[in-house]
Amino acid sequence: MIYPESAVILAPLSGYTDWAYRRAARRCGCRFAFTEMVDCSSLVYASGRGELMLRRGEDEDFLGVQLVGAIPEHLAIAAEKLNAHEFSLLDLNLGCPVPKVYGKGAGAALGRNSELALRCFEAIAEKSRFPLTVKLRIVHAEDPEPTVDLVKKLVERGACAVTIHGRTREAFYTGEVNFGIIRAVREAVPDVPVIANGGIVSVETAEEMRRETGCSRLMLAQGAMGNPWLFGKLSDGKDDPDLEEWKDIVHGHISDMVTLYGEEIALRNARKIVHDYLKGRGFPSGLRAEASVLTTMRDLERLLSMARPAVSRSPSPRVIRYDGYKES
Repeated sequence: MIYPESAVILAPLSGYTDWAYRRAARRCGCRFAFTEMVDCSSLVYASGRGELMLRRGEDEDFLGVQLVGAIPEHLAIAAEKLNAHEFSLLDLNLGCPVPKVYGKGAGAALGRNSELALRCFEAIAEKSRFPLTVKLRIVHAEDPEPTVDLVKKLVERGACAVTIHGRTREAFYTGEVNFGIIRAVREAVPDVPVIANGGIVSVETAEEMRRETGCSRLMLAQGAMGNPWLFGKLSDGKDDPDLEEWKDIVHGHISDMVTLYGEEIALRNARKIVHDYLKGRGFPSGLRAEASVLTTMRDLERLLSMARPAVSRSPSPRVIRYDGYKES
């Protein structure tokens, strides 16, 4: 079994879930995680960025990799190149709603093109040495049949786990999650793990997802952004961090980014990460302004020294806007 019952998984997030991001999440209780979503063309055309995205820490017991693309031949080449690395599984993205992915016929567009999606999956299966999984969005907002039909065909072709985001492409990351369609998928393929995804931002929303879908396994995306402690709360019933614990995680996360990219690039990329850590915790708005101009680790340390108010027990459950990252 790829995932045990009650597993809580960190989603593949383009621009976010690099080694440093995952390491911060693992410090807070995350065991199952993915690389960033990898465009198969970055491997086909030997992009240096593609290789950096595949870095795996020596202490990462479980690490999945996710490919996005819509050309079977390219996906096959990418899958074969991934064989030179060590991953726990290979996932095909059939759900990314971002326009520049959708516009190429990949992601959620591929999830709506059942015939091509199956050809793409088969092309990967022919070349990959890893267990294969898929992540998709519901195909129709009300009718479960198109989603169930696609999932059943993917499982017939060897998909050993399926993650379902309970919103359509048009909904992006807001609006209600269709629990009923996720439940229908779970009931249609009882012999493979079905992982529920979408709108999980707190213990309460996680419990609702499990109750309404019957899925014990969950995948976190936006709910874990700036709040990696949610993994420990869901898996082990841990408490929220106090102020010093919060500072330690933020500092450690950005320090690891410096190790990965060098200080200049790391701190530029860290601005959005620090913004996420600040959200919903009652800090003065001036700290967000400071985060927007981070340039050095000294800047970060000054910001953390200014974070004097007590951290609230947890970020309030909220509707989180689409913020530019790519996730299915």
